[in-house]
Amino acid sequence: MSGLVESTDQAMFLDPAIRDWVLFPITVIMVLVGVFRHQLTILMTGEPPKPDIKDIRQGKALMRGQMLAQNNSYISAPAFVERKKYLCEAYEEGKYLKNKAAKDQSAANLMADPKNMEVMMDGMKKQMMGIVPQTLIMGWIQFFFSGFILIKLPFPLGVRFKQMLQSGIMTPNMDVRWVSSLSWYFINLFGLRGVFSLILGGENSADGTRDMTAMSTMGAMGQQPGQPQDYTKQFLSMKDTLSIVYHEWDLENIEQRVFVKYGKQARLFKSSRK
Repeated sequence: MSGLVESTDQAMFLDPAIRDWVLFPITVIMVLVGVFRHQLTILMTGEPPKPDIKDIRQGKALMRGQMLAQNNSYISAPAFVERKKYLCEAYEEGKYLKNKAAKDQSAANLMADPKNMEVMMDGMKKQMMGIVPQTLIMGWIQFFFSGFILIKLPFPLGVRFKQMLQSGIMTPNMDVRWVSSLSWYFINLFGLRGVFSLILGGENSADGTRDMTAMSTMGAMGQQPGQPQDYTKQFLSMKDTLSIVYHEWDLENIEQRVFVKYGKQARLFKSSRK
């Protein structure tokens, strides 16, 4: 049936006590833990420091090179060459660096800056605030409610959802719509983002998926959470990227392409001969 599980007569009935003492408590506890985590993060990190104008300048300069590499087809070849030449020379000379004297700064020099140390400590605190509560909640669910079936979804699903909705239960013949306790935890982990935004606002620290996304992005870039960025290496890397960018202007011969598209090329030739 096009990937859907056929409805079978599975006479399974859930005890109402499972709903009252397992289903609802898991959701309520995850909401309360998220609110507590948000408040604790605010107390531990305090107000975010005001950004320095030189730090903003470094980030905007790097962003300028990225935008030029991605959107180079929107400008003509001479304009692209001039911009590329200027940015490559600026990146190589360290024109946009916060501390031009420390152009060859190493990781040790970056860590010696008090502001960088403070940023790194805040990142580590936020990371711990995200890992510890989720680990405790998952361990609590696996220890007390391992193998529990909590709810049945009211709509049909494909077989591919079975592993996602029935984690921790080895029953190949069970209907896909039944949800296990561990899967209910993950559904709440990814589904309570709107609830936290409604209660705490958009910029909150209760959403665990945001930290997971940030950690995976930093891990792919080879950077630890909270570690200060080495703009010297990033500028040189962007210089190499701009050096090998192939430029092709989107408006090259645009007049001829428009005439050919709308069938005006022959008329254009006749008028030019006259």
